[in-house]
Amino acid sequence: MSQPGTKPFDVQHNPAESRFELVVDGHLAMAEYRREGGQVVFTHTFVPPELRGRGLAEKLVRAALAWARAERLQIRPACSYVAAFIERHPEYRTLLGD
Repeated sequence: MSQPGTKPFDVQHNPAESRFELVVDGHLAMAEYRREGGQVVFTHTFVPPELRGRGLAEKLVRAALAWARAERLQIRPACSYVAAFIERHPEYRTLLGD
């Protein structure tokens, strides 16, 4: 259940922890990154087993890539999920760095 006034499955950016987060049913899903100058390296995407199959990893990665685009940052997908996501969604390939 979501709190009143919030939409379910809202992705939150937690820059202090260098990650995008979703809390669902008390479980934390996340897409982690590290900044390297004008580039963002996406290092790990994690969805707890209890939450898998709901499209949460995709929601996290879409939010993270939208943030990178808005900040004009190039990305490097060190995470296999992020790399596969970009392969399936060519509209994000312009974000890829060297």
